[in-house]
Amino acid sequence: MNFKKIKIPFAIVVLTIGIVIGILIQKAFSDDNLQDSILKFKDVLAYTEKYYVDKVDTQKLVDAAINGMLNKLDPHTVYIPAKQLETIEESFKGEFDGIGIEFQILNDTLTVVAPIMGGPSAALGILSGDRIIKINNKSAIAISNEQVRNKLRGPAGTKVEVTVLRNGIKNPINYEITRSKIPLYSVDTHFMYDNTTGYISISRFAETTYDELNNALIDLKNHGMKQLILDLRGNPGGYLNQAVKIANLFIGDNKKIVYTKGRRKEFDEEYDASKPAPYKDLPLIILVNDGSASASEIVTGAMQDWDRALIVGETTFGKGLVQRQFSLPDNSALRLTIARYYTPSGRLIQRDYKKIKSKEEYFEDAGKNNDALGNNLEHTAEKDSALPEFKTHDGRIVYGGGGITPDFIVKDGKLTDFTTELLKNNIFYQFVLNYLDYHKNEIVNKYGNNLNKFIRNFEFTNNDLTDFLNLAKQKGIKANKENFEKDKKYITTRLKAEVARSLWHNEGWYQILLRDDDQFKKAVTLFGEAKELAGLK
Repeated sequence: MNFKKIKIPFAIVVLTIGIVIGILIQKAFSDDNLQDSILKFKDVLAYTEKYYVDKVDTQKLVDAAINGMLNKLDPHTVYIPAKQLETIEESFKGEFDGIGIEFQILNDTLTVVAPIMGGPSAALGILSGDRIIKINNKSAIAISNEQVRNKLRGPAGTKVEVTVLRNGIKNPINYEITRSKIPLYSVDTHFMYDNTTGYISISRFAETTYDELNNALIDLKNHGMKQLILDLRGNPGGYLNQAVKIANLFIGDNKKIVYTKGRRKEFDEEYDASKPAPYKDLPLIILVNDGSASASEIVTGAMQDWDRALIVGETTFGKGLVQRQFSLPDNSALRLTIARYYTPSGRLIQRDYKKIKSKEEYFEDAGKNNDALGNNLEHTAEKDSALPEFKTHDGRIVYGGGGITPDFIVKDGKLTDFTTELLKNNIFYQFVLNYLDYHKNEIVNKYGNNLNKFIRNFEFTNNDLTDFLNLAKQKGIKANKENFEKDKKYITTRLKAEVARSLWHNEGWYQILLRDDDQFKKAVTLFGEAKELAGLK
C-alpha cells in the first residue's frame, strides 16, 4: 500500500484584455476580427458596469471572462491571479524568506509540525509539537493560515518574536528569530534501504532539483549504492529543463530525451543528452502512479523508450502539453499551452481531453484503467486499446496517448471510507501530537538517534489504538470495527511514521511507510529484470 483583488480603472481593464488576446493570437487572425472581438467585450463589460442592478466588481468579471475563454482550450491552459502566482512561483524557486517552519493550525492553535532543517527556527531549538501562542507579543490564537504567512514571513535579516508553549516546560519560551532564506527541497529524502539499494524521492521538478538529486546520488554512492529506486509517485512535474538534465544523469551518448512540436515553429525544440551520463550503468527502477505527470513523464518516458530503467507502479497521469507563462500588467499570469511534447520513440502521452465535460472530470479520470497486474514488459496490458503503437530501442511495443503504463504493474491498495475520513480530517497527526506530549521523552530515552532500532521495536499498544479511535469519534468519525481491522496495518504504520517524522524528519517518515508499501516492496525484488532490460548483466 502506497503512502506519497486589485481594482483597476475600466480603461486599463480593456487594455489588459487587449494585451491578453494579442498575446494569445500573436496576430494570427486579422486585425479587423481582433478589434471586433475587443470592442464586443468592451461593450458588454461597460453596459454591465453601468446598468447592472447591483454594483459589480469589474476585476472579478474580467477574471471570470478570461477563465471562461480558457475553458474552451485544454485543461492545462490557466489564468493565475496575482495572489496565487507568488505562492506557485515560490514553490519552484527553491527558497523563500521566513523563519523556517512547517505548521498546522489545530484547535485554533498554531502548531509546529517540524522546523525546516537549515532554517533559523531549527538553529534556535524550536521543536516539532511546539505551540506558538504569540507573534510579536500579540495573541496568535485562532490565527488563519494566511495570517501566519503574513506575520512570520518577511525579508531576510528582519526579526520576529514568537512565544512558544512546550509540553513539559512550565513557562512559555520567548524566541527572537532572524528571518533568512529558507530552502524548499524537491528531493524529499534519500537513504540506503539496504547495503546496496539506494532510494530517492522527488516531489516536483523545481529550479534546484537537478543539483539536489546529483548531491543525493553522490552521497548514496559514497555509502555503497549499487542500484537505485527513484520514486516519482505523486510528482506533478515542473520545469522541463530539469527533467532533461536529470534524464541525462542516466542516459548519455547524445540520445534524444524529449522533443516538442507546436503550431508555431519557434516552439519546436529537441532535447538530447549532451553530457556523459555518470550513472548510465546504474541499475534503475522508477516508481510512478496516476499522480506522476508532465516532467515526471518526460523522465519516465525517456527511460522506458531507451529500455534504460524498469518502470513499476501504475499508469501515469498523461500530461503531454507544454505551457509558457505570460506575465500580465496586474502581476497575474497566463499559462498557455504552446506545444505538445513527445518521448524519444515519438509517443505523445497526453490523455484525450476533448470528450471530457469539465476540468474536474478530466483530473478525476486520471488512473482509471483496468490494466492487468504483474509483468508488463511486452505491454500486453494495453494491447486491446485503440492507442497508437510505438517501439522502444530494443523493439518492445509501447503505447501513446494515455500516459505511461509501467513495465511491471502494481496497484496501490485501496483504503476504506473510514480510513479516508481519518486522513481527510487529519486524525493521524492530531493523535500523534497528543501522544508525543506524554511519551516523547520516553521514546527519546529508549531509542536515542537510532532510527533502525525504533523501526524494529516500537509498537503502539491496544490502549493507544483505542485512544486513537476515541479521538476519531470525538471528531465526528464513527468507528467501523470491520474497516478498522481491514486497514489496521496501514493505520498503525502511518501512526508510527508520524512519530518517526517528528524525531527523524522525512527519513523516518519514508523508511517506515516504505515497509508497508506494496509497490516499493515489489520493486526491490525486480532489479534482475531491470538489469536485463538495460543490458547491464
